[in-house]
Amino acid sequence: MVDVLRIRDIDIQLVRQFLAEQNLSLMAVADNNDIPGSHWGDDEAGLIGGTLYARSDTPVHSVLHEACHYFLMDTKRREELHTDAGGTAVEENAVCYLQIRLADRFAAIGSQRMCEDMDRWGYSFRLGSASAWFDRDAEDAVLFLKEGNFWDHFSL
Repeated sequence: MVDVLRIRDIDIQLVRQFLAEQNLSLMAVADNNDIPGSHWGDDEAGLIGGTLYARSDTPVHSVLHEACHYFLMDTKRREELHTDAGGTAVEENAVCYLQIRLADRFAAIGSQRMCEDMDRWGYSFRLGSASAWFDRDAEDAVLFLKEGNFWDHFSL
């Protein structure tokens, strides 16, 4: 079985630079240490304020997912952010959509691999897979991103 793509498998500096352009810092956590602000625990990325935490074994999909939560928050939510990003079901869909689209900005990731890794991790979509949802059932996510000016901001 193929494992999900992990931070150690890519050039993390490219991700760090992209996140910094969005005013989000990426803080490396030493292997085997708990990840601050991780909602799921284990190797999953964590968020506290404007800092995203990850270890070398953190899945790339987790880093992009948590980053996208941050991107879609208003300033007040960002200031209060600690571990649980919160938000609505439609916002969660927009987060998933955005992480898939942003994955194409990194040659080592790509949207197809992102969808595969989301499926491997256990994301659940009513059409059976992340790619089927993305291609045929994400209208609410697209509308959310367009209405919030995120579509234009990220040049989607």
